[in-house]
Amino acid sequence: YGSQFRRVALAPDSHRGGLLRQGSLLTVTSYATRTSPVLRGNWILGNLLGTPPPPPPPNVPTLKENTVSESLPVRQRLAAHRANPACASCHNLMDPVGFALENYDAVGRWRTTEDGVPVDASGGLPDGRRFVGVAGLEDGLLQHPDQFVGTLTEKLLIFALGRGLEPSDAPAVRQVVREARAH
Repeated sequence: YGSQFRRVALAPDSHRGGLLRQGSLLTVTSYATRTSPVLRGNWILGNLLGTPPPPPPPNVPTLKENTVSESLPVRQRLAAHRANPACASCHNLMDPVGFALENYDAVGRWRTTEDGVPVDASGGLPDGRRFVGVAGLEDGLLQHPDQFVGTLTEKLLIFALGRGLEPSDAPAVRQVVREARAH
């Protein structure tokens, strides 16, 4: 009670707990009325793995020239979008990562169906590993602990310093990664 932090116990089968399951993250990486595997995948690649996809090439058609029916499930809409080779170069990296979070709706509520159709939360990482759901994504991210810890350390240092990192900051990042390895 009160304004103090306190430990909250979650059931082992809870859909909550950890960074990727936070409603705030799930909401900010969605649109107002629907999820976005693209936004979610891009956020994870850039902020947790430190490997953001390249910017779109200049020859990518505008959305008006590349309209996909909104009546299709999000996975099928994105598959149609990835059929364009110019789009596929980035979306083949982002979309599979973001699909792992599809069990969470646009405001972070757990769901097993969308419009009466079972949610397909199968996904993958750029290194080719495949998985299903947020737990599989978490396991995949933990396969590269130095990359994850290094990227998270860089992002926290940027926040703490209020500026971008300079080459002279690299030893501090490496030191945090080394010291965090034991934990």
